[in-house]
Amino acid sequence: MKFEDVEFDIVNVKASSTLLNGEKVIKVERDLDKLPFDANRLGATVDEPTFIKIKNVDFADGVIEVKMLSKIQHPSPFEAARGFIGIAYRINEDNSAFDAIYLRPTNGRADNQFMRNHTVQYYAYPEYKFDRLRKEANGEYETYADIGLNEWISIRIEIKDKKAVLYINNQKSPSFIVNEMKGNTKSGSIGLWVDIGTEGYFKDFKFTKTPQKK
Repeated sequence: MKFEDVEFDIVNVKASSTLLNGEKVIKVERDLDKLPFDANRLGATVDEPTFIKIKNVDFADGVIEVKMLSKIQHPSPFEAARGFIGIAYRINEDNSAFDAIYLRPTNGRADNQFMRNHTVQYYAYPEYKFDRLRKEANGEYETYADIGLNEWISIRIEIKDKKAVLYINNQKSPSFIVNEMKGNTKSGSIGLWVDIGTEGYFKDFKFTKTPQKK
């Protein structure tokens, strides 16, 4: 698909250009025909390659910026859907490895503090999904953010070597810092990512690559 002169490959999602409140945006939803979901095998069937990714881009270090909004699908195929939406990066050619940071906007305004603590998530596909990181890293790859469903959320991710720093809604201080990314790809494409039960909308997408030293 093409959006504002940017060409994307569609990977395990349904994607289209649409209007949201009069604005032209990208809509992305997980395609359950291409990649089935099983709530009884949650760890095995979420945090997968479910995104549209930019064609012919090799991104290693730099800055990724986008505005995103998520809604829960009605009916939702997953009772515990959280509006999962985010960015995948350093995606290799066959989509078998990448890093990602995503949001669970429902959790950001929850009354339960445990849920709030899991509003922002990092993972590295395929080895380090949310469940393994939660078990082994004791919250190091998740955090809280004041965000919600049905609202535009601005994110900026600064990536350098093994470190990723996330800024939300133009705050001066980072909302989330990943000091040691787990992915094994050093460069690759960038993807607009969603997961189960989510209607994801994206706009104002841009990225800047850090020049690589020769």
